[in-house]
Amino acid sequence: MRLGLNLGYWGAGNDSANLELAKEADRLGYSVVWAAEAYGSDAPTVLSWVAAHTTKVDVGSAIMQIPARTPATTAMTAATLDTLSGGRFRLGLGVSGPQVSEGWHGVRFDKPLARTREYVDVVRTALRRERLTYDGAYYTLPLPDGPGKALTLTAHPVREHIPVYLAAIGPRNVELAGEIADGWLALFFSPERAGEFLAAVETGRRRAGRTLDGFDVVPTVPLVVGDDPAACADVVRPYAALYIGGMGSRDRNFYNDLASRMGYAAEAAEVRERYLARDYDGAMAALPFEFLDATSLLGPKERIADRMAAFAQAGVTTLTVSPMLQDLAQGIAALRTATDALDLAGVGS
Repeated sequence: MRLGLNLGYWGAGNDSANLELAKEADRLGYSVVWAAEAYGSDAPTVLSWVAAHTTKVDVGSAIMQIPARTPATTAMTAATLDTLSGGRFRLGLGVSGPQVSEGWHGVRFDKPLARTREYVDVVRTALRRERLTYDGAYYTLPLPDGPGKALTLTAHPVREHIPVYLAAIGPRNVELAGEIADGWLALFFSPERAGEFLAAVETGRRRAGRTLDGFDVVPTVPLVVGDDPAACADVVRPYAALYIGGMGSRDRNFYNDLASRMGYAAEAAEVRERYLARDYDGAMAALPFEFLDATSLLGPKERIADRMAAFAQAGVTTLTVSPMLQDLAQGIAALRTATDALDLAGVGS
């Protein structure tokens, strides 16, 4: 199992700290640094900045939003980032959610699985530098009865194959990741409840005539180092409450649905009700310690090492940590502790 670092969203007042964390991850031998986007900073610009200040670590989007760009634009961006980074780019994609897709990008959130399948097809065709023609339900290239021409990507990526990752939460989405992608980006991943999700990945791999060999299972987990795991969990509560309570509408929140499937339906419902009523303290308090502990790395180095061993045994191949920053010094110390814990667990690669 390798280690990754997720910087989250740029522009939240921690930009200089994030860059220093990325540079430290590079020095420590982390496998990849990921950046996210929602409706603020964009991932490719951040990753260009990170790549310019690092030498060995991969840079990856977790995620670039499918409704934000045409697939041809995404292929252009991926090729450019792979070239600028010297072959270190990983393309993570996701459909986002209906509020962002329709409210920010003006793209209908309909049939996300079918749209994702076509999108990845077009991106990969372009990255293979084939003449770009496609006849699908969502993408038709060139447009018929017009002056459009089937073109070929003029940029040359460093690698023949840029790895594609899909962010997926629901079982069918996870299955699709196994079928058409090189890796799966997961949130709120619990080793103890990983079986159904890895089974979905395996189903997708079988459909594509492949095994799990070489497939990258990449959960992002909050990291808080300290003597008291319960106190560490309290640091994670604002993040978890935002996703489970506030990401989406009352009727459609994929993270809330995930927590329910994991056995926390009543607690997830309470978190949502309190969060949407702007009782943020109540929403945070309603999160069970057991859920936060199962989906995070909390406590001293030895306890974190035990949890890392559990993640590796569950099938995780890249464990991406997200330090819950209090200050830069604590963030760097957390990254170093994670490296030491991985050595102690004996599951590093």
